[in-house]
Amino acid sequence: QVQLVESGGGLVQAGGSLRLSCAASGRSFSLYLMAWFRQAPGKEREFVADISRGGASTDYAGSVKGRCTISRDNAKNMVYLQMHSLKPEDTAVYYCAARDTVTSPRYEYWGQGTQVTVSS
Repeated sequence: QVQLVESGGGLVQAGGSLRLSCAASGRSFSLYLMAWFRQAPGKEREFVADISRGGASTDYAGSVKGRCTISRDNAKNMVYLQMHSLKPEDTAVYYCAARDTVTSPRYEYWGQGTQVTVSS
């Protein structure tokens, strides 16, 4: 069982940067694969990035590769998404998600989301 709370969203101009944070509560945070998803109005939720339990492996959606960096600090129960060179197409609600890679084939825990708006 883990609870997730996102923060760091806001309004930025195209080309700007933001760092999103996800604070996890609950036991054994380091056992979970963590990920960021996003959902724009009228669109389905899409994968953005994930990071392995120890932080050694990461994966990114092609649309953000090279512009985003996902990281985690297991000592602080935190996961981050650093975004650069933001585009209006990045505007969405960003969600933090977690799953136990051993027992769960799907992300089972989700935060409430944080709004990112990129103006042109």
